[in-house]
Amino acid sequence: QVHLVESGGGLVQAGGSLRLSCEASGSILRINSMGWYRQAPGKQRELVADITSGGTTNYADSVKGRFTISRDSAKNTVFLQMNSLKPEDTAVYYCNLNVWRPILPREYDYWGQGTQVTVSS
Repeated sequence: QVHLVESGGGLVQAGGSLRLSCEASGSILRINSMGWYRQAPGKQRELVADITSGGTTNYADSVKGRFTISRDSAKNTVFLQMNSLKPEDTAVYYCNLNVWRPILPREYDYWGQGTQVTVSS
């Protein structure tokens, strides 16, 4: 079993900042990547940012320069620092853990329960 525990969402005014955290625990042999996705009402879930085990980061164009993803590998924890928040950043943010497993399918995604981020104008 693998568990993802997210924290840090909330309500903030436009221009403000929030920091999301996600800690993974359980039977994890090898992490390929960890990241954050978001889903706004009526929209599809989209990638916000992710970071590979090698430290390579990837960001959605809409958040480049405002959000920073980082990790604490020793604690299997990923962070998302969100600055200069905009009302369009309002969504449920989901933590994603992509792992290698010794059983099929070799690559597998785990998801957190989601944390609400609301940015008021």
